Amino acid sequence: MTSKTKPEAETETPAAAETTASAAPTADSAGQVGGEQSGTAEAGADQTAVNDGAFEVLTKLQAENAELKDRVLRTMAEVENVRRRGERELHDARQYAIAKFAGDMLGVADNMERALASVPAEARETDAAVKALMEGVELTEKEMLRSLEKHGVKKLDPKGERFDPNFHQAIFEVPDPSVPNGTVAQVVQVGYSIGTRVLRPAMVGVARGGPKPAAAEAEKQA
Repeated sequence: MTSKTKPEAETETPAAAETTASAAPTADSAGQVGGEQSGTAEAGADQTAVNDGAFEVLTKLQAENAELKDRVLRTMAEVENVRRRGERELHDARQYAIAKFAGDMLGVADNMERALASVPAEARETDAAVKALMEGVELTEKEMLRSLEKHGVKKLDPKGERFDPNFHQAIFEVPDPSVPNGTVAQVVQVGYSIGTRVLRPAMVGVARGGPKPAAAEAEKQA
């Protein structure tokens, strides 16, 4: 009985060895799978870190680009403002350069106007020489005013207009209920302007006692 049992035991021993051997590779395969999963996780983490870094760099570049764009726009706006200011100063220099000269010429214009006003109408009609002289003075005055207008100087004769304190100087009031209150009723001395500035205000008498301008305008429309 003992001799039969031993061979069986010896037969079973190689089978168990084979089972152990086949089990060993299975453990190695599990280790390989675990290593692959760990490597994949590490690779995913590295890719996430790279993406985060790239996003941070992109955000920084976008912020720098926006700042540079803002600086460029501000610089362009400043350059445009300087250009417009230069053009305006040049225009004003050209327009108002003759202001002093024009102011000196106003006395000549006043003297011509006084000369024309001092001659009676009858003398101009009866005396041919006086008539010719007055016509020459009138032509000279018109030519001088035309030359001044070419350089932006305009004559202000505001009779019948609304009083404007920017271009008129009221020296007295005229009771006149037939015209709206604040209307220029009389011009004592004409004024002159150059561009948008007053060179000399017109000396005027202002009507007082009439209807207000708004009421007068409403009556005209009615």
